Amino acid sequence: MDFVHDQLAIGVKLRVLTIIDIFSRFSPALEPRLTFRGTGVVDVLERVCNEVSFPATIRVDQGSEFVSRDVDLWAYQRGVTLDFSRPGKPQGGMRWA
Repeated sequence: MDFVHDQLAIGVKLRVLTIIDIFSRFSPALEPRLTFRGTGVVDVLERVCNEVSFPATIRVDQGSEFVSRDVDLWAYQRGVTLDFSRPGKPQGGMRWA
């Protein structure tokens, strides 16, 4: 799970939360927004996991949205492990048990 950044023609910056299953390469979510916080990430995760299923592990970087209390609490309550990558290493995705 990570963000892709882009910019609209009018100059407004856009962030897209991308969630990818590293084994099947299935992408259950590409969520564009102007801004993201931990609560926004939790909203997307909750919707996606209710549609697909809850993963065993989610690999994320050290971004402020992913190290937030909201995301940590969401993962703990649902038995999902947050796997934080080392700086400079490529991202993985979700792994279902």
